[in-house]
Amino acid sequence: MAKKKAPAVEAQVVPAGYVPALKKVYREEIVEKLTKQFSYTSVMQVPRLVKITINEGVGTGTQDKKIVEEAAEELSIITGQKAVVTTSKKDVSNFKLRRGMPIGTKVTLRNVKMYEFLEKLIRVALPRIRDFNGIAENMDGRGNYTLGLKEQIIFPEIDIDKNPRIHGLEITFVTTAKTDEECHALLAAFGLPFKKHNN
Repeated sequence: MAKKKAPAVEAQVVPAGYVPALKKVYREEIVEKLTKQFSYTSVMQVPRLVKITINEGVGTGTQDKKIVEEAAEELSIITGQKAVVTTSKKDVSNFKLRRGMPIGTKVTLRNVKMYEFLEKLIRVALPRIRDFNGIAENMDGRGNYTLGLKEQIIFPEIDIDKNPRIHGLEITFVTTAKTDEECHALLAAFGLPFKKHNN
């Protein structure tokens, strides 16, 4: 008997006039806050969030394609958008890796799905991390921030009983900020809980 395929992620239908909560917060609160903080002279200077990219590397996937497919399915469920499988770009003999082999999965979110994922990350997923005391600052100097998570199971959609494999996630926030300070201020204003420094 052929194995049934998991249901595909359905395309999201956005109601007319719908504005995600965090987009509203950006327009009504963050723009004004950052304008005062950095003395911007135009709204166009205020940094904004452009996209969020989520990558999930699956090292064992080179030996078992099914693991990569399961990871892609999980990422699709978490983000509400179909994940694509990433493949190696070159041969690496030490790792028995050949060009074109599946090595992970990724999703790029924009607009409504981007804001909804960000809200879920801040309000639901991060608080589920045991002994959580904030996220590290990993700005790249070009307006981007990358957050590494050790376990995908902090997202409530993942049923550890159905799939006991633990994978890490790398979440990159791409913004229009010109400096690390501006990028940090923007993401903190959205509610990302950065670790507090003790002076």
